[in-house]
Amino acid sequence: MQATATETTPDQIAPDFCAGMQHFGEPWPGFDAHTAAPAVGADTGRIADVNADAAYQTLLMADALRYVTLQVCGSKGSGHPGGFASSAEAYAALVMLGHTNIVTEVGHHAPGFYSAMFLDTSLEEMGIRTMTDMMARFREKHGLLGHLSGAIPGLLAPAGPLGQGQHFAMAGALLHPDKLFPVTIGDGGMGEPYVLNAMMHFHTAYPQVTNFLPTLIWNGYSQEHHSMVSRLTNEEMIAYWRGHGFAEVVLVDAKDFDDSGQETAYVDSSRFSQGQRLAFAQAVLAGVERAAASAFSGKLTAFILKQLKGTGVHTLGAKSHNLYPADTLDAPHIIEGLQRRALPPAAWALVRENFVRAGGGPAVKTAVTEFVLDMAPLGAFPCQEFTPGDKAVPATALGALAAWVGQRDPRFVVTNADGNEASAMKNINDALKIRHPTPDPLYNQEPTGQVYEPLNEDACAGLAAGLSLFGSRALWLSYESFAINGWPIVQTVTQAMAELRRKTPSFVCMFTAGALEQGRNGWTHQRPEIENYFAAQMRNGNLFMLFPPDANSIQAAYEYATNSFNKGMVIIASKSPLPVYLSLAQAHDAVAKGAATLYETKAGKIDKKGGKGKKDKKGGKGTVVFAVTGDMVYLPVFEAKDQLEAEGWAVRIVAVVNPRRLYRPTDVAWETVSEPDNAFMDDDHFNALFDGDVLLAVSGGPSAALEPVLLRTRAAQRDTFAWKRGETTASPAEIMDFNGITAERMVARVKALGS
Repeated sequence: MQATATETTPDQIAPDFCAGMQHFGEPWPGFDAHTAAPAVGADTGRIADVNADAAYQTLLMADALRYVTLQVCGSKGSGHPGGFASSAEAYAALVMLGHTNIVTEVGHHAPGFYSAMFLDTSLEEMGIRTMTDMMARFREKHGLLGHLSGAIPGLLAPAGPLGQGQHFAMAGALLHPDKLFPVTIGDGGMGEPYVLNAMMHFHTAYPQVTNFLPTLIWNGYSQEHHSMVSRLTNEEMIAYWRGHGFAEVVLVDAKDFDDSGQETAYVDSSRFSQGQRLAFAQAVLAGVERAAASAFSGKLTAFILKQLKGTGVHTLGAKSHNLYPADTLDAPHIIEGLQRRALPPAAWALVRENFVRAGGGPAVKTAVTEFVLDMAPLGAFPCQEFTPGDKAVPATALGALAAWVGQRDPRFVVTNADGNEASAMKNINDALKIRHPTPDPLYNQEPTGQVYEPLNEDACAGLAAGLSLFGSRALWLSYESFAINGWPIVQTVTQAMAELRRKTPSFVCMFTAGALEQGRNGWTHQRPEIENYFAAQMRNGNLFMLFPPDANSIQAAYEYATNSFNKGMVIIASKSPLPVYLSLAQAHDAVAKGAATLYETKAGKIDKKGGKGKKDKKGGKGTVVFAVTGDMVYLPVFEAKDQLEAEGWAVRIVAVVNPRRLYRPTDVAWETVSEPDNAFMDDDHFNALFDGDVLLAVSGGPSAALEPVLLRTRAAQRDTFAWKRGETTASPAEIMDFNGITAERMVARVKALGS
């Protein structure tokens, strides 16, 4: 079925939002009969029945989405129309059935999702009222970015890297059991790890939560070539999903409706006759209705739409994926594609009315992420006061507080792939229980537990990040060495939180078993380089790294992180018994201000006769400042302190607890983010902590987290001691020695710098 482009006439005045549309079409055959009234009920927010009128209007909506998607991409000669084009009937069917809390795994479907938000009026929230407005703001600063952002009115979650969208759908389903959370997935992304695996893990732990609906857009192509699953038969694809625990798999194949003689397995439904296009649309509508009902009935369900990539736009296959500078609105192939999808003015008015009614109103007024989710109040944290000078395990101290949060907040979830018990946090499992279908008190397993422990960092980080973004508290715990396997979605969510128009709990994670504790395991467990990744993100404006030096400080850090909003909070600590340096009050102050002095040579302690060139009233040879991130690494620092004092140096050991606070305001994009934080340490306080004759920046990991100290210090002589590489060793002392982080080397370096 093909529309003929035409100009509007006085009796066919286009709605105001159509201003800027370049082509309009003639009414389809049967238009008056099937469009006498909007199929979506004003009161119900969905169609009453999967009948001929509903199918006709679903197809109108699908082509409207295709048209807007192609024109907005063509306006910039940029963007990705082809993948979404093959999903249009499925997206339209979901909307017509009232399911508008839709997320996607495919960032390249962004222009299609923006088209939906334009048609349902959600984009008016950001001043986009007409097609002209939309073209002007597409892929521009403060507009519609090239890949999805949850900050766009009506859209629930970001989409950039593949393999993430299912986490948002599962988090939404867990928090809102009365709503369906469809997630569109591209077959090009099926090669990404963990997509189906993550859903299988989730279903094992939460078998009653089935109100999310993965919707596979099986179009045969990825970005630049055939998809890796393009050769599967329908039966093999269904078996693939069933093998991952899906009890119901509904597949609608456009090939079954083809009357145009297309020979390939993947066909372009826009080439069918009108009757077969409508039959296909009705089958999709019926299939989505069946799949949604199955999902709500307690069955893990998937819907699969199989049709050729690029259906109904300017070209087909992988060639439809992306527009290039030559693909402009005056290019013949773009014009022809738009003309084929052009609708008459009355159709645009009807499509908008159905969109506005669906799901109870525009997505900007109804999507679950447009509202702040009520949270259980916590009150004052019951921190345990450890006595300075004693030893305590930081991870265990945090575990006690996490357990308390979970007891106060039933929605709170702790995720950990490698196991809490292995990280000295069994107290979390004792209190909250591991969520597992097999009850076993020996292993703290219960079907209703609040601890999610699949052996998959992506699944752990994904659920925790999704819950945080959707408005609930969560905590991801991991070995630092494995965190990189889950960090991509945390980066995505933290960036999204920086843009949100609402408050949401910060994403909180704690990484234990740092490199210095993992000697026997060897370099596979010694990958603190990820800290450089975190450190680079601190400049974003809403990412905080926290390095509590002891068990009191980790409690202060966790309380600080949990009570914050719209931020990424990374706590790095050990699971070994370590000295306590700060009181609880001092710890809270250090976290809030950024740093604290753990030790300073007392006046009169240094024998001034021992050194020549008296530079400091406290030390005959001057003052050495250690700026330190970590906890276990303080052991050689304090050893070095003893040796330096014996040789006539005054020493100050400063814990860099919250390095984001130590940047200068101009170093960080703090003013660009939601819930901005501009509490930076002023020069007077900074200099009081870090002024000295020699400054050594010391880290048990890499040095990037100490950048703000090195940027601001006035010490003329400075150096760093930091992680280099991993090795198998018998003790933390041996791995520190391998990396040159020893008292002897620090003392030698001070002597060289101070001579």
